[in-house]
Amino acid sequence: MRPWLLLLLLYAGPAAAAPVTTMMLNDGWQARIAPADKGALAAHPRESRPFAAHVPGSIQQDLLAAGRVPDPFKGLNEGAIQWVGSTGWEYRRHLTVTPAMLARDHLDLVFDGLDTFATVSVNGHLSLRADNAFRRWRVPAKPWLHVGDNEIIVTFAAPVPTVQPQVLAAAHPLPGNYDSAFGDEPKGRQTSPYVRKPQYNYGWDWGPRILTIGIWQPVRLQAWDEVRIERTRVDQQALNDAEARLAIDVDVRADRAGSVTVRATAQGPDGSSVEGTQQANVAGGVTRVSVPLVIPHPQRWQPAGYGAQPLYRVAVAVERDGVPLDAAERRIGLRTVELIRDAGAMGFRVNGVPIFAKGANLIPFDAFPARVTEAAMRPLLQGARDTNMNMLRVWGGGTYLDDAFYDLADELGLMVWQDFMFGGGVPPPDPAFRANVAAEANEQVERLGSHPSIVLWSGGNEILAGWDNWSDRKAFKQAVGPDEQERVGVGLALLFDRTLRDAVTAGSPGTPYWANSPSDDYQGPVDTDAAGDRHFWDVWSGSKPVERYLDSCPRFMSEYGFQGAPALSTIKAFAGTLPLSTDSPVMRAHQKFLAGDGNERLLLYIRQRLGEPRDFADFVYLSQVDQAQAIAMAALHHRACRPVTMGSLFWQLNDVWPAISWSSIDHDGGWKLLQYEARRFFAPQAIVAEHRDGATRLSLISDGTEPLAAHWRVRAFDMTGRPLGQREADVTLAPLSATEAASLPDADLFAGAAPATSYAVADLMVGGREVSRTVIERLPPKDMAYPDPGLTATWQGDRLTVTARALARAIMLDFGAAVAHPSDNGFDLLPGESRTVTVASTMPPTQLAHALTIRSLGSRR
Repeated sequence: MRPWLLLLLLYAGPAAAAPVTTMMLNDGWQARIAPADKGALAAHPRESRPFAAHVPGSIQQDLLAAGRVPDPFKGLNEGAIQWVGSTGWEYRRHLTVTPAMLARDHLDLVFDGLDTFATVSVNGHLSLRADNAFRRWRVPAKPWLHVGDNEIIVTFAAPVPTVQPQVLAAAHPLPGNYDSAFGDEPKGRQTSPYVRKPQYNYGWDWGPRILTIGIWQPVRLQAWDEVRIERTRVDQQALNDAEARLAIDVDVRADRAGSVTVRATAQGPDGSSVEGTQQANVAGGVTRVSVPLVIPHPQRWQPAGYGAQPLYRVAVAVERDGVPLDAAERRIGLRTVELIRDAGAMGFRVNGVPIFAKGANLIPFDAFPARVTEAAMRPLLQGARDTNMNMLRVWGGGTYLDDAFYDLADELGLMVWQDFMFGGGVPPPDPAFRANVAAEANEQVERLGSHPSIVLWSGGNEILAGWDNWSDRKAFKQAVGPDEQERVGVGLALLFDRTLRDAVTAGSPGTPYWANSPSDDYQGPVDTDAAGDRHFWDVWSGSKPVERYLDSCPRFMSEYGFQGAPALSTIKAFAGTLPLSTDSPVMRAHQKFLAGDGNERLLLYIRQRLGEPRDFADFVYLSQVDQAQAIAMAALHHRACRPVTMGSLFWQLNDVWPAISWSSIDHDGGWKLLQYEARRFFAPQAIVAEHRDGATRLSLISDGTEPLAAHWRVRAFDMTGRPLGQREADVTLAPLSATEAASLPDADLFAGAAPATSYAVADLMVGGREVSRTVIERLPPKDMAYPDPGLTATWQGDRLTVTARALARAIMLDFGAAVAHPSDNGFDLLPGESRTVTVASTMPPTQLAHALTIRSLGSRR
């Protein structure tokens, strides 16, 4: 010890405790191939030398930034980046420690996310082995730090080589998700079920295989003395119009026994606040201190479409002997959530109101989750809100998203169905695996549990349905025999019915838990119309006609989907300007369903309903029309089934990379016709017209909480615009309802006109304003004798007016390779009607006008 430091310790007396301080350590990292990975060093000698590494990030992102690997989102480049995820990597950073820092009682390195198999050493001392990308890791680093220069090394092992020996040695490895197309794993022997890492990294039927590696969340050095806050939880114990009673639970970690004061403040949206304090004796270790707060006349957080989203800010502080030592803050909303579970039902009651859930499934925003920013997320969530959605399901094969996502959902009133991160593979039944998941779940529920937008935690995606119903799971059970089958089955029950349920019950007691999607929460068979939620894939995956959507009323449809191509501008950006076709290598590479054969499924449906595409641009158009019409048919049917059906979440809102997929918004932010159509089929009041067996069944929908005076009408025409028949009536729309209004036989409505040369239009008016319209076709669109609509376009600045001489079905404002976002698209125009839209683009209107092609089904004749 240096003499001056010894004198300081002898004469300074005991140091007073200081507040917790944090130093961010995101800068200054370098990376290289781990020295132990000899094969990779020989194959890639340039990467044996250190290069700049960005934290949060991944090795793949750093190599992309340095120009050392090609962009896997472009062309056929996905294969060229595979070696990175199969290689061991080393991160290195220097840290200067001062005497003042070292005088603190504790210096902890905190890693918010390490992806995935990592060791951390401090000045050569091994201090951590990490094996879960979804956990936060804390390293008490003070014993290995010294004054001056210090070195931190984080070494990552590649996930597949780390786990593969175990999988190859197993006689019957656990069933997984998607086999690798790159030869790094034998077919049917997937490592992904054994690894707590985003499952979509291993490839999915809508995304690439990119096994990210790196420090993917922030890193910090936390200094503290005697006391720090381990975690906080806001427990809403009661809520009524007069008051909200909260318990602010603070877990205090202390070095030794003693007295602390915990202070909690809740500030309302109007700036008013309430405060409470609690004196407590804490022991060495963790002690929970609960501070009661009562908020008078609380303002309730409401889902989109049902009111405002007022938010409260809760701040806590811990003091000892009058000295503030640590503080934390979080934002909350006051609301109640119940699951509707009567006689097999499955739905949500928020603040006492039964809400029909309207929305979509959300997959990861990017193949590289560390580069997803709030600015990238906001347009997608705003787009959901703007098209009358009120719920997003965060699918279980990705990641728990950053706080910014849930903050946005809170602000926009978007309810969140939050899966735990299990994507479909069968997880190991081992107690050690469950213990690892329990730590993950407790941390994530503690981090996110106060967000009012999260109205459900679900155990994961399709694990229980797969275990019961999928052919590969049945083959596995037969192969392993009854004892091992029981061991795995019991492991599933312990994980999904106990471990994860307990995490939610303890960490977010005001939020329901659901064992899996689809399921009946261990109350009955999974994935049925009779009870619980459903994933319906007879249409698309099963190649059944889209009319199969109309055959039943499920209790809650949490997945159903239909593909559509992205905008031509998005396709050109990843595929280039070469002549393209559905079977071009680059188009097959960016179509992951059936390893590229999904484009044939698209053509199958297009040919069934819309006819043969004339060229590639026509294929893009028709695929988007087919997608929009199919999902509209399903969603409106679900809404017409209310209250038997109480939710409709289509697959999927977004893309993880530029591709042909089920998304309604492509990876470049372009809205497909489906996203525009969602604004219409999820409208608060809507008319549903289902034409089957020579008659049209009309249903009227209202999500309003008060009765509404309305008027419906159905008008029939021939293709010249001559009226054939009309039916109409005044009605009162009951609150929160779907009501059958009429059944109209074709013979009464169409006056004997041929099906191919006649159509009808159903309208719903509220307050004299049209709020919903749908065109009724008696035959598939390809067999309708639609005339050329004679469409014309007029520009005035960024405003475009389209006028139709005759009926125009499914108008698409197609700007080709130009990036442009019209305010509406995919709409119909009756003879003589016009529609004015605003077009957002960086291009001037003159260039947009030159790029514009106006498409419609009749224009193709």
